[in-house]
Amino acid sequence: MIHLEGIARTYSVEGQSIPALAGVDLHIGRGEHVAITGASGSGKSTLLNVLGCLDRPSAGSYRLEDADVATLDDDALSELRNRRIGFVFQSFHLLPRLSVLENVLLPLRYCLDPVPGAEDYARELLGRVGLADRMAHRPQQLSGGQQQRAAIARALLLKPALLLADEPTGNLDSKTAADVLGLFAELHRDGQTVVLVTHDPDVAERAPRQVRMRDGKVDHDSGR
Repeated sequence: MIHLEGIARTYSVEGQSIPALAGVDLHIGRGEHVAITGASGSGKSTLLNVLGCLDRPSAGSYRLEDADVATLDDDALSELRNRRIGFVFQSFHLLPRLSVLENVLLPLRYCLDPVPGAEDYARELLGRVGLADRMAHRPQQLSGGQQQRAAIARALLLKPALLLADEPTGNLDSKTAADVLGLFAELHRDGQTVVLVTHDPDVAERAPRQVRMRDGKVDHDSGR
């Protein structure tokens, strides 16, 4: 489903070229659960941004399903991110003035076309993540783990092909983190493609496949 060939990303800082990715080849099949790890500066966050179409590579080819990402203009990239990629971040990014249900429905505001049955599906998702009795609550009335589960439900609303998670347990205690990782494992068992970026080796070991980044390259891939 994901095909990266020779992906490079170079930034210009005060007239100097700083390589963040240096020729990444990575292929991820539909329904895989992959953890991308590496030390700070290894390139894992830049790789996540490329996978999520938040940043364009300086060189190389990226195909997501049938989309050649390099050929898409900004509007097409926005549509791709909205409809085919779900994002879960370390900070939950829930809007405090909205209810939990309204937060989960937020992706609809960026859709060009109506999505029939979206509210019913949002309620179903909140039930699945254990928040059926919290739909009318505000985010500040939830625990950190509950807020992250609400964020996961929001990411799944439009049934994305790819779910990207960036340090999703970074703000959680160990028990709550285990619950959230269990939810990712459940989604994977149901066929969801999950790519998780983490610096924590214990979190990475929960994924069936681990990819380790070093100096902007894939240093190890347990699925290769």
